[in-house]
Amino acid sequence: MISRDEIDRLCARFAGATFAHPPELMSWKVGGKMFVCFGGEADMEGVSVKTDSVETAEMLIEAGAAIKAPYFHRSWIRLPFADTDPEEAHLRLRTSYDIVFKSLPKRTRETVAVAGDTA
Repeated sequence: MISRDEIDRLCARFAGATFAHPPELMSWKVGGKMFVCFGGEADMEGVSVKTDSVETAEMLIEAGAAIKAPYFHRSWIRLPFADTDPEEAHLRLRTSYDIVFKSLPKRTRETVAVAGDTA
């Protein structure tokens, strides 16, 4: 089991990560790009994260480690708070952050890297 507070603590440690709140979706971003999303106020039972591919997302869903993230591209998955191991959640959060960070323009990545460690 993982909690929303624990996810917030983990995300806050990633270099350049910022929390977005209403009127935007409650989410964590790096370089203005979302890597974690909690959904609307009424949908606070899990956290959605990006995977490296549709195939990875499908594999995690088939293995029972995640569910389909509603309203997101098929490469995103939802990790239910009640059913997700904290170590698995940390791995998925880190992976999502890394995917989004690496997709940022070089100048933005350099700015974020100056703000702190990305490892």
